[in-house]
Amino acid sequence: MLNFSKINIFLIYFIFLFISAFSILNFQNNNESIVDKKVNLGLDLQGGSYLLLEVNSDPLVKEKIQSKVIPLKKLLKENNLDYSNFIINKKNLNFRLNDIEKFKLIFFSKKKDNFLNPYISNYNSFELDLEILENNNVKILFSKYGLLTINNSALKQSIEIVRRRIDDVGTKEPTILQRGEKRILVELPGLKDPERIKNLLGKTAQLNFRLVEDNDEFGVEKFISENGEPLNVSKRIVMSGENLIDAQPNFNNQSNQPTVSFTLDRLGAQKFGRTTTDNVGKRLAIILDGKVVSAPSINEPITSGSGMISGNFSFQEATDLALLLRSGALPTPLNVVEERTVGPDLGEDSIKSGMTSLIIGFILVIFFMFYKYKVFGLIANLALIANLIMLIGVLTILEATLTLPGIAGIILTVGMAVDANVLIFERIKEELKTEKSIIHAFDIGYSKARITVLDANITTLIAAIILFAFGSGPVKGFAITLGIGIVTTLFSAYFLARHLTSIIVLNKKEGEISL
Repeated sequence: MLNFSKINIFLIYFIFLFISAFSILNFQNNNESIVDKKVNLGLDLQGGSYLLLEVNSDPLVKEKIQSKVIPLKKLLKENNLDYSNFIINKKNLNFRLNDIEKFKLIFFSKKKDNFLNPYISNYNSFELDLEILENNNVKILFSKYGLLTINNSALKQSIEIVRRRIDDVGTKEPTILQRGEKRILVELPGLKDPERIKNLLGKTAQLNFRLVEDNDEFGVEKFISENGEPLNVSKRIVMSGENLIDAQPNFNNQSNQPTVSFTLDRLGAQKFGRTTTDNVGKRLAIILDGKVVSAPSINEPITSGSGMISGNFSFQEATDLALLLRSGALPTPLNVVEERTVGPDLGEDSIKSGMTSLIIGFILVIFFMFYKYKVFGLIANLALIANLIMLIGVLTILEATLTLPGIAGIILTVGMAVDANVLIFERIKEELKTEKSIIHAFDIGYSKARITVLDANITTLIAAIILFAFGSGPVKGFAITLGIGIVTTLFSAYFLARHLTSIIVLNKKEGEISL
């Protein structure tokens, strides 16, 4: 156990120096960085914003139930089912029916062409449910699992769009996680403008283009333009935001005002070209989230597949609007149910407190080991320092986010790293009582203590893995630092410390070593 080949010695110190080199990257200037890697500070250490968003699926349920009207009426007509008093509500459809039993057979059919009420195989249920009321009245509404499917789909899509919007802003190391059935947790470390992010995430960014007309076969809605002008806008949507490929902030060369230029896909370009060709001289209202942001006149056909949105924007507003259009529309509105802002001063205090406790614990451990084991205690202390440097190096390689619980994990690693050396040295003490050869005693001591050290650390590592798998946020930060600390502890105790011990033992004569 005390004999090391030259290759083993080279590998041990190469691994140590290679990993340790990364820890130095945390002290380099950001403007002169050689390798762009460092340990990122979490929300509780550098300050930032914490937002808990909730998906409001009511508008989506209303939209989905209304989309069933045409297939339902078509199904009733095809099967010669007479109906009356057809009422469309926000969450259900009500009507009177002459043959309810026949309708139930068709409604709950498991055929693949049942587009009205598809069967959800993973829930073993239908998307819609049917309630029989008085006087042959029926009510069609989403089943429990139909609502769950809508919620899950909306939540996953919302998380993806929230991620796109935050990434576009340039926030580093954001945490975006699902919380329960309807909530999204967003943590943004180091964020300086939380109101802007809140406004960006709170907008659904539902964009559509409609013609300004006083009379239209589809009906008209009243709007107020960006200039306060009342407008009658057709209900017919010419084109929606789904046809946008890209949107970028820009400046109008003539008015020198900020604008948003957009590019359409092939289908959108065709729709836009056909509409502008047929309606030269009319105005086209650009509506975002139920408000008219611009209503320019169509001076000539626009067939290039690109256009421009103008309005009374500041450049920041134009940038944010372009970002919203690029990232896509949210399927449902997001409500902020909880908001917290952590100031950088509080995070700085947390870092100071954590570092102070780490330093005090570190110094006490060093003095205890030196007092208890003399020169071998010094070796254990060197291994402990090497362990911490390697731990920071691995965190830097992974570009991990360090939180306050993460610092607690590092402090716990200090105690566990010494624990391994204490077990080894106490075992060696027992062997020295019976063995005449010091070399043999140290060799057997390291061999027999290995199983105990491995068992103790592996069980803790299993606990860290479970915490990482099932925990979230700060709990994961603790699990990461603890898990990495266990691995670096085993390396420093059984390679670095053992090699330094072998140098002393093999170069000392019998009777000159005390432990």
